[in-house]
Amino acid sequence: MLNSLHDALRLRTSPAIFFGSALIILAFVVLTLVFTDAMDAVFAQGSGWVMDQLGWFYILGVTVFLLFLIYLMISRFGQVRLGADDERPQHTNLSWFSMLFAAGIGTILMFWAVAEPVNHFANPPRQGVEPESMEAATEAMGFTLYHFGLHTWTIFTLPALAFGYFMYKRNLPPRVSSMFQPLLGERIHGPVGRGIDILAIVGTLFGVAVSIGLGTMQINSGLARLFGISESALSQILIIAAVSLVASVSVALGLDRGIKRLSNTNILIAIALLVFILVSGPTVMMLRGMVESAGTYLSMLPALAFWNDTLADTGWQSGWTVFYWAWTITWSPFVGIFIARISRGRTIRQFVSGVLAFPTLFSVIWFGIFGMGVFDIERNGGGGLVEAVVDEGDIPGAMFVFLENFPFSTVTSAVGVLIVVLFFITSIDSAALVMDTMGSGHEEEAPVHQRVFWVVAIGVVAAILLTATGTTGLAALQNVAILIGLPFFVLGYLMIYSLLRALREDAGEVGVLPTRQWRRVLPPEEFHRRSSDGAVDEEVVVAPDYVHGSEPENAPNIEHPEQPDYVREYRTATGSLRTVREVE
Repeated sequence: MLNSLHDALRLRTSPAIFFGSALIILAFVVLTLVFTDAMDAVFAQGSGWVMDQLGWFYILGVTVFLLFLIYLMISRFGQVRLGADDERPQHTNLSWFSMLFAAGIGTILMFWAVAEPVNHFANPPRQGVEPESMEAATEAMGFTLYHFGLHTWTIFTLPALAFGYFMYKRNLPPRVSSMFQPLLGERIHGPVGRGIDILAIVGTLFGVAVSIGLGTMQINSGLARLFGISESALSQILIIAAVSLVASVSVALGLDRGIKRLSNTNILIAIALLVFILVSGPTVMMLRGMVESAGTYLSMLPALAFWNDTLADTGWQSGWTVFYWAWTITWSPFVGIFIARISRGRTIRQFVSGVLAFPTLFSVIWFGIFGMGVFDIERNGGGGLVEAVVDEGDIPGAMFVFLENFPFSTVTSAVGVLIVVLFFITSIDSAALVMDTMGSGHEEEAPVHQRVFWVVAIGVVAAILLTATGTTGLAALQNVAILIGLPFFVLGYLMIYSLLRALREDAGEVGVLPTRQWRRVLPPEEFHRRSSDGAVDEEVVVAPDYVHGSEPENAPNIEHPEQPDYVREYRTATGSLRTVREVE
């Protein structure tokens, strides 16, 4: 039945994964609208239990992931290339950075650039620090950079590296299940593999919806100040609808024509706003503070990486760090596969160092300038940020309250809204493109209406989370993110084992390079479609298999799997080998 519906809708994807994900999303929308209070209670109680009982697991997990990535970068495996051994990167460093940054945390950098430093300045996370003091300002920058530095990008880098390796070294389908091929073998196409992919798509959609929800609140706040538009549920729904429409056009254009151009444009506008703030504000103080903040971050990092607020137990960490890590990891498959796609041809060492270092450096500059601007306004200027953002709780409007203290505030506020909108668009269209790829299991262009479906789904879920829940928008977004993030942390540990095992199998237990070469794998349904069209290459397989004789001298043996009957029948009919099993 699913296949018939799939064909009737003229889709080109996995019916089980596509319709399974769509059904879960539809069930959430319907249940939230019909049983609003009950759904609120489920997410609130679930997230509360996770924060109370497993917050330490989130803190430890991200630090373990970071240490693993550093190990891979400096080990012999750092020379392994994500692709053929002689392949080179497809994008320049500037385009590469722009795309991974815009699709990564561009939206939340705008949202929290002012809101986080001023919150920690007014309410210091650690006990014994006087609010709004110099010590509070120093620690505020350390905590802010902890949340948007190496640890955040670690959450993106681990799945991105795993995607890149299994997609471009082992030539497996661009799905989360492919990352567990050393553990599952050909079962990546079975019920377990499909279950992993459905979980990844649904979790990614909710994670991106949380980001879109935050961006919508900020856009609404900016438009309210510029044009007097009310901050209401209707306004937020209209904003999501309008931006989703633009994102649909972008996703229809594809990666190079749509997303790449938007990303490059947006990063240039964001840098222009940053330079304006630096030049028109206390320039020397901002530059000095930026450098000092980097040192504060590095000095606090070893302790913060394992800090769990155990003795004071104020609950602060649950509302900030645990929320960040849980939220970020839910959309890490989307950012991961997107980064992998734009990083083909780079070595593991280049990849890990670049994805961790460049965005972290930009975060240091970004928050250093905005954070120092916040402290200058509060300590040397007219103040008002603490009152508006902390006392009155206007977190979405923090950026615009900040800009009112600089020249041409109307113009800069409009530019700020534009930046958020563009980040908004690139996040939606990048996520839609990636979720469609995970569903179809190949990177060839899919039908436009199939890709647009995911844009609409993200917009609908974001609107539901913001406007149809019984709790406030921000609280609802936090509850959903924290609860959904838990299974992704478990998969993260399995990902480490699977990636390390694959590297040892392909590069050998000792020595380095060359690596074992793998045949291209297609999902069964795509193999059937291409075989009926006579468009299957002889080297394409369904059960993951490598080319005999390509393994290094010291590599352990791996069994060649028997391909399904329909693969052997196709090869017999076309006159190729009767079986893909090599003659030993």
